[in-house]
Amino acid sequence: MGYPEKRWGVGWTLLVWVAVMCLVLADGRRLRQPRCPIGCSCTKDNALCENVRSVPHTFPSDVVSLLFTANTFDLIDEDAFLGLPHLEYLFIENNKIASISPFAFRGLKTLIHLSLAYNNLDTLPKDVFRGMEALTKVDLRGNNLVCDCKLKWLVEWMHQTNATLDEIHCSGPPSHQGRKINDLLPHSFDCITAEFASYQSLKFESISVEAFTFGMDQFVVFAQPFAGTCSFLEWDHVEMNFRSFDTIESTSTVVCKPMVIDNHLFIIVAQLFGGSHIYKRDISANKFIKIQDIDILKIRKPNDIETFVIDGESFFIIADSSKAGSTTVYKWNGNGFYSHQSLHPWYRDTDVEYVEMSGKPHLILSSSSQRPVVYQWNRIMKLFDRRTDIPDMEDVFSVKHFRVKGELFICLTRFIGDSKVMRWDGAMFKEVQTFPSRGSMVFQPVTIGNWQYAILGSDYSLTQVYQWDTKRGHFVSSQELNIQAPRGFALAAIDERIFLFASSFKGKTQIYEHLMIDLSN
Repeated sequence: MGYPEKRWGVGWTLLVWVAVMCLVLADGRRLRQPRCPIGCSCTKDNALCENVRSVPHTFPSDVVSLLFTANTFDLIDEDAFLGLPHLEYLFIENNKIASISPFAFRGLKTLIHLSLAYNNLDTLPKDVFRGMEALTKVDLRGNNLVCDCKLKWLVEWMHQTNATLDEIHCSGPPSHQGRKINDLLPHSFDCITAEFASYQSLKFESISVEAFTFGMDQFVVFAQPFAGTCSFLEWDHVEMNFRSFDTIESTSTVVCKPMVIDNHLFIIVAQLFGGSHIYKRDISANKFIKIQDIDILKIRKPNDIETFVIDGESFFIIADSSKAGSTTVYKWNGNGFYSHQSLHPWYRDTDVEYVEMSGKPHLILSSSSQRPVVYQWNRIMKLFDRRTDIPDMEDVFSVKHFRVKGELFICLTRFIGDSKVMRWDGAMFKEVQTFPSRGSMVFQPVTIGNWQYAILGSDYSLTQVYQWDTKRGHFVSSQELNIQAPRGFALAAIDERIFLFASSFKGKTQIYEHLMIDLSN
């Protein structure tokens, strides 16, 4: 009978021990509850902090209202108020807050009122109020908020939330300065920009580049004067880069100009020595075959080639820069190309541009010996007649055109002096803008969708990319590209991507991708 009694005593002792431990643990938990931080005063539900250097992390978890005023900290770090599940009112006023972590208020699901008034904030991180669905009031008065693309999210949030925002005025940028942020709309911000990002570097030098489409495929051809080739590239859809497609062997090549007529691909190869030639792509043999030589007596020192179509007939023109040659127009007759018109001899033409002006075909020739000359197509005679020249623009190396909202502009490149942009007013070209351009041999407009660029290359400095500002009516600086001695640029659209090819006379040929960037992210 003693044994059961002993067993009962052990069980009773164990029970008492467990009960005591539970009391001790419970008391320990009470002892470990966070106390009011130094520099703060706390009641059961409220806390007030003054003269603290950072946000304390030891508030009692039952705090409902929390006020920081006249403190010296300038940053609110992430999870600054973690462990306050009942907090409803948070006032951080008259401090020096200049920066807030995107996750500073994480976990404050019950917060109703947030005040950041009278601090040094010029922006707020995107979605800093994420997860705070209970918010009904936000106070940002007394800050110098810059209403730029970084703050576009706040305007969007204001139009989606049930919370109200006290009226505040934007301190910038100039387009919104002084306006009430409450009056702004998401479409008040123009936050999409773009840039050319380096994509692929090609280990050869080139003096010209042309992009073209043939047989539903996109190709690029470079003239390599030192290697003596026209080098063709195609897009590799697997490796996602440009690879070699074919070559045409030549001598001192300066231009490889593609021309598609009735689904046949022709390549006009201009050479400084050995004459110039025309090749045709033989589909069955899958190679280029020379079909024609170009009159060496007329074309002695070719410098540029342009192709164009007038009234359904195909032409090309070669600008000749020698003393004895002649810039000549050639026409396709169904079997080959024949000399159609020599414009003028002895003028050392460096570039030719085909352009429609007032609905009529025109040619603009630049020359090292005279001002740029404008020719107009005579539809009765089917010849180009000299119309006018462009005054005060001697020593223009090249002319390229572009259009903005139907208006015609030209870029004129000068190696010494200022390059210029001019606008056609219906009777003559008038100056719009000048660009310092010492050492420039290419000033080329590039159009991508609604984006209009002009790229000014240089042999002595970085290549400058300018973007057209519609409101100002001229180009503004956009980007710099590190290309050695650029000579030409070409665009190709492949798989919904846009690539810019840049030929380099003294370095590696470069490929850039045109990327859209949302500044509001």
